[in-house]
Amino acid sequence: MPIKFPIYLDNHATTPCDPRVFEAMRPWSLEDFGNPASATHAYGWKAEEAVKKAREQVARLIHADPREILWTSGTTESVNLAIQGVALSYRKKGNHLITTTIEHRSVLQTMRYLESTGFKVTCLPVNRQGLVDPEQLRREIRPETILISIIGASNEVGTVHPVQEIGRIAKENGVIFHVDAAQACGKIPIDLEAMGIDLLSISAHKVYGPKGIGALSIRRRKPAVHLTPLFRGGSREEELRPGTLPVPLIVGMGVAFEIAEREMEGESKRLAALRDHLKEGLMSRLDDVYLNGSATERLPGNLNLSFPPIRSSDLMSAIPEIAVSSGSACASGSTEPSYVIQALGVGEERARSSIRFGLGRFTTEAEVDFAADALAYLRGLPGSRRSPWRPRKQRLGPR
Repeated sequence: MPIKFPIYLDNHATTPCDPRVFEAMRPWSLEDFGNPASATHAYGWKAEEAVKKAREQVARLIHADPREILWTSGTTESVNLAIQGVALSYRKKGNHLITTTIEHRSVLQTMRYLESTGFKVTCLPVNRQGLVDPEQLRREIRPETILISIIGASNEVGTVHPVQEIGRIAKENGVIFHVDAAQACGKIPIDLEAMGIDLLSISAHKVYGPKGIGALSIRRRKPAVHLTPLFRGGSREEELRPGTLPVPLIVGMGVAFEIAEREMEGESKRLAALRDHLKEGLMSRLDDVYLNGSATERLPGNLNLSFPPIRSSDLMSAIPEIAVSSGSACASGSTEPSYVIQALGVGEERARSSIRFGLGRFTTEAEVDFAADALAYLRGLPGSRRSPWRPRKQRLGPR
């Protein structure tokens, strides 16, 4: 099969919609277009059944009760509702929140906003592998701590945190535990009960579903978590998120999660093998290439490398045939070095030269080989380990 250019290796920013998902969504825009809140006729009843089925599909992947699934527009909204909702509901109990330095901006900026309103926030550091120390987290818990919010897997370096251990610590101390699982969900197993997770933020477009739809799983028992809504205007979604439900997107998310549940194990093994193949293809041919994040505790499709002294912006400009990034899509275009890489304590030069490769369901070995060859060529002749950086002028393939 010929390679399609540009090669897409940025699956942490977003994933292409799986054709099976797209086909499942189509009828709900053209034929079965009813509003699930319309309780007086068949169009509404059918739409409501589709929404119910999607809740069940999403819940199965994360081992939740379907009644705990609240639809949102995506992970950013889910994160805001989780963190602000807890802060507003439990403020009489306490005003202390715990997170880490490598969270997604949606978490960090929400925490900063709450700080401006009087809350106290502790941002835990991570080690050079990007892992938080659970025992340090335990020591930071105070009587007034009401929430721990941790990213399940880093959107930049792919590091997978010890979520189950953190969940156990949260339960022992009676603290609500929120996990941003935008990158982890559908890539690695998640079991809310076993991991002690109270709130889980997830999104469809990271799991080969449509953009514009996500969910927040909210524990309903042992004990139930109560959130203060951020919006007003209707009785839908437990009065936490008013508005007409986007049935085509919800159906798409359900199907995407059902496919992930069925294919995750085999897909993860394939992606881990491709990731290691790309890593070996670069590190065996080039000097001064450094892995960012854990070598073992990381997402199967994530590879984050630094190529000092070359700036990542210069490197990406020289390889228009390959779609990669230097970090979160939300920070795309920023000239500042990655705050996540800097948090690992590896220095600004490595942070400015980092490239994030996101391999996905439709990535092929031929594409990985092309990427490795292109990057090796940019550092000199293929196979040379001593050639200086030398940007090429000619193109490697069609646009």
